[in-house]
Amino acid sequence: MKTKIYLSAIMLFGFIVSSNAQAQNPECMTNLSIYAEHAKVKNYEAAYTPWKMVYDNCPDINKANFSLGEKILQDKIEKSSGAEKDGFIKDLMGLYDNSAKYFPKRYTPSVVAIDKALLMYENKMGSDEEIYSMLDAAFKQDPKNFKNPRALYLYFSSLVDLHKGGSKDLQEVFDVYDNVTDKIEEENQKLTGVVTQLLPKDSTGTITSKEKRQLKVATINSESYGKIAGSVDSKLGALADCENLIPLYEKSFEEKKGDVTWVKRAVGRMFNKECTDDPLFQKLFEAQLALEPSASAYVYGGTLKMKNGDSNGALADFDKAMSMETDAIKKSDIAYKVAVINKRKGSKSTARKYAQQAINSNKANGKAYLLIANLYATSANDCGSTPFEKRAIYWKAADMARQAGRVDPALGSQANQAAASYSAKAPSKTDIFNSGMAGKTVTFSCWVGGSVKVPSL
Repeated sequence: MKTKIYLSAIMLFGFIVSSNAQAQNPECMTNLSIYAEHAKVKNYEAAYTPWKMVYDNCPDINKANFSLGEKILQDKIEKSSGAEKDGFIKDLMGLYDNSAKYFPKRYTPSVVAIDKALLMYENKMGSDEEIYSMLDAAFKQDPKNFKNPRALYLYFSSLVDLHKGGSKDLQEVFDVYDNVTDKIEEENQKLTGVVTQLLPKDSTGTITSKEKRQLKVATINSESYGKIAGSVDSKLGALADCENLIPLYEKSFEEKKGDVTWVKRAVGRMFNKECTDDPLFQKLFEAQLALEPSASAYVYGGTLKMKNGDSNGALADFDKAMSMETDAIKKSDIAYKVAVINKRKGSKSTARKYAQQAINSNKANGKAYLLIANLYATSANDCGSTPFEKRAIYWKAADMARQAGRVDPALGSQANQAAASYSAKAPSKTDIFNSGMAGKTVTFSCWVGGSVKVPSL
């Protein structure tokens, strides 16, 4: 239905009639054809009466009763007001319920709950508690089909508002945050897989028209998930700061230290929020290591060793983590975490090494490209003997940032902003003209290495 805003597709109006008894009703068949033709050209006003006849008398004759019926009722809602509008909203709520009754395989619990929750939210019909409860039940019952970006945000946003009102505790906020962000990442990985597969074909001109459409759809949808991910993080805001995390996890540690999911999420959040100086981080790390000596546990162990000055021990743990993980996506995530740790410590060359390993394991890891771009940009003063050469590094940084947005459109906005910022710091056309470097190559003798070609004027 319309709440699936993460999909960009062209609706095809071809109807296959079911073989049940209602399908033999000639009046239903005639009116089905009539309203479908009107809906095809978005003449929903003319479609309403024949649609209503079919929907009331032959509801299960065709899925169009619900897919087109939604559009017809939405048009009525948009063009009405007062009690009449309320009546059409009630009709649409009923249509959503009936869609699951007659076509349960298509209209799953999550699909129906999302449609209803968004309708309630858009028309200011339900409280935060009602909307949250509806979406929470759907997510738990039917997580596979809970994909709508707007609904994922509404699910989390309504909970945060309830927490701020004092009716939900902080642990529930964190639990739902983890579930929502995991879902966003899961869906975006599918999309970036398509992008990664088709980008080379697009760049070489060997892509088919069908693949071109697939690439466009995947890019647009990935961008949608990226925007929602940013909104979810903004909504969480300061709730996840160390001053909130530490007392919460201290309070729950004894009760939860045997729960591997809780422990992994707690230590992961403390790592991400740079709360690793607190003794609780070590307690959580040791608990995870005892419960599940996984690759990520060795990343956290390496973090502690690096903080204690044991760089060799830290690198050994990081390499142990990399060797333990066999899943390419997880291996990439681990390498990225190790790159972040080394960046924080100022070990830029080592940070790039692991960021590149992250890219090698998952070509769609845009975060790794952004990290490398930042490493380059923050090395400008170390890479060159003249002001022009120092600023030339920003071209290299901008290229890396743009690549991040290409491979992971969810990072598109962030990548574009970074690239624009770096490009603005690079030599201007006037600088290029005055230097006489147009079209020439600047070679970097610092840790960055490589070179960049100066744009021609």
